[in-house]
Amino acid sequence: MRILGVDTGGTFTDLVYFNGRSVSTHKELSTPDVPERAILNGIAALGIDVKNLHIVHGTTVATNALLEGKGARTAFITNHGFKDLLLIGRQTRQELYNLTPKKERSLFDPQCNLEVGGRVDAHGQIILPLLPTELEKLTAEIHQLNVEAVAVCLLFAFVDDAFEREVRERLKNHYFVSISSQVLAEHGEYERGLATWLNSYLGPVMQRYLSRLGQHARTANISVMQSNGLTLNAAMAERNAVRLLLSGPAGGLWGSLHAGNRTGHTRLLTFDMGGTSTDVSIIDERLNLTTGAEIARLPVAVPTLDIHTIGAGGGSIAWIDDGGLLQVGPESAGAAPGPACYGQGGKDATVTDAHVVLGRLPASCKLAGNLQLRYTAAVTAVASLARRLRIDVQTCAQGIVRVANEQMVQALRLMSVHRGHDPGDFTLVSFGGAGGLHVCELAQALNMRVALVPARAGVLSAFGLLVAPPGKEISQSYIRLLDDCRDQRLTAIFLQLEQKISQELVPEAGQKFQLKREIDLRYQGQAATLKLDWSTGEQVAQAFHARHRRRFGYALEMPVEVVNLRLTASGESADLRLPGGLRQTPGLPIKRVKLHGLNRLAAVYRRVDIGQNQVLTGAAIVIEKAATVYLPPGWRASPQAPGDLLLERAK
Repeated sequence: MRILGVDTGGTFTDLVYFNGRSVSTHKELSTPDVPERAILNGIAALGIDVKNLHIVHGTTVATNALLEGKGARTAFITNHGFKDLLLIGRQTRQELYNLTPKKERSLFDPQCNLEVGGRVDAHGQIILPLLPTELEKLTAEIHQLNVEAVAVCLLFAFVDDAFEREVRERLKNHYFVSISSQVLAEHGEYERGLATWLNSYLGPVMQRYLSRLGQHARTANISVMQSNGLTLNAAMAERNAVRLLLSGPAGGLWGSLHAGNRTGHTRLLTFDMGGTSTDVSIIDERLNLTTGAEIARLPVAVPTLDIHTIGAGGGSIAWIDDGGLLQVGPESAGAAPGPACYGQGGKDATVTDAHVVLGRLPASCKLAGNLQLRYTAAVTAVASLARRLRIDVQTCAQGIVRVANEQMVQALRLMSVHRGHDPGDFTLVSFGGAGGLHVCELAQALNMRVALVPARAGVLSAFGLLVAPPGKEISQSYIRLLDDCRDQRLTAIFLQLEQKISQELVPEAGQKFQLKREIDLRYQGQAATLKLDWSTGEQVAQAFHARHRRRFGYALEMPVEVVNLRLTASGESADLRLPGGLRQTPGLPIKRVKLHGLNRLAAVYRRVDIGQNQVLTGAAIVIEKAATVYLPPGWRASPQAPGDLLLERAK
């Protein structure tokens, strides 16, 4: 199989191509206005024939459309008395004690919120019918609104969705239509309604983008990474846009897990530092999902990989606040103009510029393989900031790196310490173009002794797309006391979900899928749930009490309640074995450079030159086509086949 992984980031678009024998990589500056242009440029640079090529794409198109408010104009349809559902939300305030908060622009247009009959109760009994005259009136109102998409969320449609389907049939030939029973068949009107609205708001954007990409690669088979870490063919992805909001970072977790498994490290803290942002996550032998993700201050209740993102990347701009303190990010120089050292007109000092000034990115290096660094431009940018702080350029650059490090340490603590995990029990996996420059200092701050920089770390998110399995997850609310649920009834619901998911995965014909049944449980009266593998009612109850005790430190003698049933269909991951081995003889440094704060020169190695049994000691710099690793004093690095770099802190 010929397979191409494409990860579109804010600064670079990464491509990893496996032709069945060897792996080729390429970094292309992203083209945010026309994302497919960078992909096509990268394909041309690698000389790939797209005929019968399988492309797996991690994209930020949906995320950017939401963050920038550039989705489709969308009508929201619900039952009488509930049209302001999305506007009211959960009535949470960002600044609890601010009596005069700044009013933020809402994505929801009140004029596009419409009401209709067709209401059922919690048991599926009809309270209010859906009359033909109402449908005609509703259709006329929507036509006048000049909308492109429609979201339908009727009360208790997760119990009986007949009325939702009736509305969809009336409108589907004219608009992009999403119904809540297909998007998220779970209780919670606001979360279910919001997920449905987001699916319609982003759907036309993804349709246009994937259509343009498909036109340029007509003979290729295109799949898209979902937020839950499973890939979906492009035709299905267009109709599931809300499940693509974390498409970009998901590939990196598969790449981390793949690298961890081949080196014997299965408990991982992952840290993906790109040009615009940093994504952190935790892997305890398998990827973790959450239904509590939040994007653009909106809760996204569909299952997503548990990833925390902060605005600290290589392109993050350093600035001085009103109190005279140095800050870094969240604003980024992006791909254009980029950091000052890119030589493309950037004037602001960034984290990347600071590394150039400190010598950790030697001026002779070429980022992404072909981007020449401009040392003088970096010094000029940092010097402008240093004068305002009344410090020298080198100290200012060191300060920029330290501030960025502290932001990332806090994010890593949030994913580990705040959840009861000792970071010292994990291996810190660093990837992304800028990650290797910070990994040792972050590990040291977290009292971690081992870190791993996988092979091709600069494009690991794109590589992870190659090994991610296809699949889909669906759910169904069924709120009952567990003692009142017969195993046969729950099994029957799972069988219904299996039938439903098999219809949705028809385009993936030829792929064998494994089915995983899970159930969300809680103590009666509680709101939070825990997800467990389904077996039988008695066994799952015992497992729930034990899980609750491990997670919260106690278990209660209270009835256990069923909330949701979940079914995941996942295919087989590609059996991708990286070719190549390590040199038998140790490599020599290509040069030695002076680093700020050190009284001795640091050796600079090319990663491909490092020998099989060679051990590097800090201070050292390891450079490759798509990433750079800084090894400070007190750390050593040893290569692991097929090119991973294991970093260990000296005792």
